[in-house]
Amino acid sequence: MKKKVMWQLVSIAIALLTILAVMSQSGNMSLSTLKQSLEGANPVYLFLAVLSMLGFIVFEGEAILVIIKSTGYKRSHWQGLLYSSSDIYFSAITPSASGGQPASAFFMTKSGVPLSVTTAALLLNLVMYTAAILVIGAVCIIFQPLTFLNFHVPGRIFIIIGYIVIAFLGNTFWLMLKKKKLLESMVVKCLRFLKKIKILRRTDNKVIKFKKKMDNYAEAARQMSGQTRTLFLVFLFNLLQRLSQLMVPVFMYLALGGKKDNVFTLWVTQSLVTIGSNCMPIPGGMGVTDYLMLDGFGKIMTSDAASQLELLSRSLSFYICVLICGLTMLIGYIQILRREKKK
Repeated sequence: MKKKVMWQLVSIAIALLTILAVMSQSGNMSLSTLKQSLEGANPVYLFLAVLSMLGFIVFEGEAILVIIKSTGYKRSHWQGLLYSSSDIYFSAITPSASGGQPASAFFMTKSGVPLSVTTAALLLNLVMYTAAILVIGAVCIIFQPLTFLNFHVPGRIFIIIGYIVIAFLGNTFWLMLKKKKLLESMVVKCLRFLKKIKILRRTDNKVIKFKKKMDNYAEAARQMSGQTRTLFLVFLFNLLQRLSQLMVPVFMYLALGGKKDNVFTLWVTQSLVTIGSNCMPIPGGMGVTDYLMLDGFGKIMTSDAASQLELLSRSLSFYICVLICGLTMLIGYIQILRREKKK
């Protein structure tokens, strides 16, 4: 809990410094000018931007629901929203893209999903999440390769490293899902290391219990990975989740009066930004994402317009999104406490 609080404070500090840094890039930028821009924006495109932000939360939840349903555990859309909200919230405040998985697992087990199924489901979702990003990146390079060259050298390096990191993680998650012994070996080594540094005691019993549970995990993983329709739907929902997030700056750009001719270039730029944001273990990719957005957007519009679009779209797709996820998670946690109190 102390670590979570610490990372929340660190995240808030990074967010404030990032916003101040972006605003300092333009002498004409202020909160009043941003407010005026929003007041004069196209309401239809603004609504679509908000809808896209919400889609980022909803589609992940639907993907997880499809996975656990394939093993016989049908849960409500509200439960799916809790799973995704907790994942997104904690991923945003911890220095890891998978930092929200334990929080998501907490709500899944509290809703009656066995830990073995929960573990396999979250791993499969991570595989499809990374696969969706890799596919989007490939599409960008195929259809508009020159957009990559619009970034300055540091930005290109970030994007290349980010793509390599995503590919490595995707392959690792897939091996962990398919190879029971690999995951089992990793956890056992971790437990023994914790015993060695005297954080845990009597790990032998824990190892025995864990190996027994791994049999259930392997069976759940086998069921999931053996269903083609399930795999397709999970990939589709993850693809829709990524596309929803990527469309936020596009709709915000159009809302502010941007040219429709630049829409695809802007979308490709934002896609490369998302890939590059994975290059460093920073909470929510803050700092790196903002730098890449300013770098890429600056080739499509003026620096003032780029700063304005970056602040508004980033505020909606990240800061407001994380806030909504935090509130959703809090409501779900209160419901759990009340339910346990009644019992």
